[in-house]
Amino acid sequence: MRYSFTMNTLVKTGGAWLVSPSLAAVRRMSVAGFATSSSSSVPNWEGGVSMVQGASRGIGLEFVRQLLENNKKGHVVATCRNPKEATSLINLKNSFSERLFIQKLDVTDETTIEESAESVRERYGSLNLLINATGILSIPGVLQPETTLNKVEKSSLMLAYEVNAVGPILVMKHMWPLLKAGGGNGTEREVAVVANLSARVGSIGDNKLGGWHSYRASKTALNQLTKNVSVELGRRKDPVVCILLHPGTVDTDLSRPFQRNVPEGKLFTKEYSVQKLLHIINNAKKQDNGKFFAWDGQEIPW
Repeated sequence: MRYSFTMNTLVKTGGAWLVSPSLAAVRRMSVAGFATSSSSSVPNWEGGVSMVQGASRGIGLEFVRQLLENNKKGHVVATCRNPKEATSLINLKNSFSERLFIQKLDVTDETTIEESAESVRERYGSLNLLINATGILSIPGVLQPETTLNKVEKSSLMLAYEVNAVGPILVMKHMWPLLKAGGGNGTEREVAVVANLSARVGSIGDNKLGGWHSYRASKTALNQLTKNVSVELGRRKDPVVCILLHPGTVDTDLSRPFQRNVPEGKLFTKEYSVQKLLHIINNAKKQDNGKFFAWDGQEIPW
């Protein structure tokens, strides 16, 4: 059996992992897409093309909204597991029909990631910004942050790792051939940007409280994987910067069950947090490659 998820439910889907016979062809086209992305034949979309992975709700949805509203000519690819049920995204589509493209992508199914990359390549040719916003902390009756070691379960560790770390790195794997410098949210960045949403609790150096084993470890894994990719792309001299972002404690479905002990003034709205994160993204420079930033621009220790 294979499992896919939403933030509130765990859905079981039958069947073995199937690999499409056309995947090899898709990979070849992805490589071709990389060759194209570095040439002058790539369409130069005024305002740039951004992709937000995990865009149906919460911070991801707010990224889509602000990218569309702040950049009057920019295009946004918004991905989620069930586009037909993403009512908030559909409402945005009604307002930005020419500049918003909604695409199916399930981070637990690599086939959908490959198909999404191919669709973006065919439609736009390149990306200027990739934001991985998917995250999972709790699912009622299935996954809860562990307050003690004896509550740790293999299934929780594996599920958190699959969604919070494996999914984003696979998205990076299939989207990086499309990444191209320039464009952005009212800026002309010198580099393309990959921004992965992490969390301060994923920092080993900052860990003073312990607990939350599955969530902490999965975000730590995401940090290391992103750092690895940043080193590789730097070595290749690709015009791409990979950064990690801590959004703060934001009033979303993910954090709502755990907001009781949040200090006054430290629970942010989605609007405020995303505004701060976009400021970091739009001012990213080559020297920021591989860094981990909090919402206020301060670097977080690994």
